[in-house]
Amino acid sequence: MASHLFSPIDLNALRLDNRIVVAPMCQYSARRGNMTDWHVMHLGQYAVSGAGLVFIEATAVEAAGRITPNCVGLYSDENEAAMARVLRFLRDYGNSRIGIQLAHAGRKASTHRPWRGGGSLSAAEGAWETWSASDLPFDDSWHQPQALDDEGLARVKAAFVQATERALRLGIDVVELHVAHGYLLHQFLSPLSNRRGDAYGGSLEGRMRFPLEVFEAVRAVWPGERPLGVRLSASDWVAGGWDLEGSIAFVAALQERGCDFVDVSSGGLSPAQQIPVGPGYQVALGAEIRRATQAKVMTVGLITDPRQA
Repeated sequence: MASHLFSPIDLNALRLDNRIVVAPMCQYSARRGNMTDWHVMHLGQYAVSGAGLVFIEATAVEAAGRITPNCVGLYSDENEAAMARVLRFLRDYGNSRIGIQLAHAGRKASTHRPWRGGGSLSAAEGAWETWSASDLPFDDSWHQPQALDDEGLARVKAAFVQATERALRLGIDVVELHVAHGYLLHQFLSPLSNRRGDAYGGSLEGRMRFPLEVFEAVRAVWPGERPLGVRLSASDWVAGGWDLEGSIAFVAALQERGCDFVDVSSGGLSPAQQIPVGPGYQVALGAEIRRATQAKVMTVGLITDPRQA
């Protein structure tokens, strides 16, 4: 019997040989934002696996947007050169298309690696200024971020554009913007983290404004035939937070601006989240978004068995 999982799919002008996608996985193994031999090994095993598409981990568009000091970046010539070295290996030996997830951690930046607790860095440990939609910390023990002003908004948007231009020079096939897991663009969407009184806050339209502006700016420099998508958290899993209804409206607005796919995850914005974790626990969220918008939808979360996939 033919398997849908192993059938090809077109994302814009790019054909993937199958529908198995290796999701972005933070490795916390970079130096000054530069990929290392670890990334050759880590991504190399997936590039030769036969997966249709392999994503490079969440990649910061500016140094302040790294989750930890050891996260990958694409904000300098040195970062670009280090990534080019890894990509040469993947192309020489692999058979998968390569995507990148461009990200900014916002108020969840400047932290320890997970195996060192994941909490905020102290000044003695090299902490840096963090930024968000509003000056609300992720949790009581975390840094208090600065709310981005007009200059900061312009800086972050330009950083996404410049990282996209670097990805284009590197010959990457697919770009995905990270609007999930409580990172900066998600912080604008959620009413729990966005308490702004200007045009970038308040109503659903206001909270969507900055993520949509970033998407438009990236779409303007990323070739029209190359896939550009978004990973979003479809729910904060907190009462009064970002939800499926808002996600459907956001995806519809993205489609109007040339979005080729959405990658549906959830949570990450608040430590108060109550996630009903179980096999395929985010599939229903993705299915609802697909039914409502007809978008091409990826999803993740405890999809561990080939028959289930």
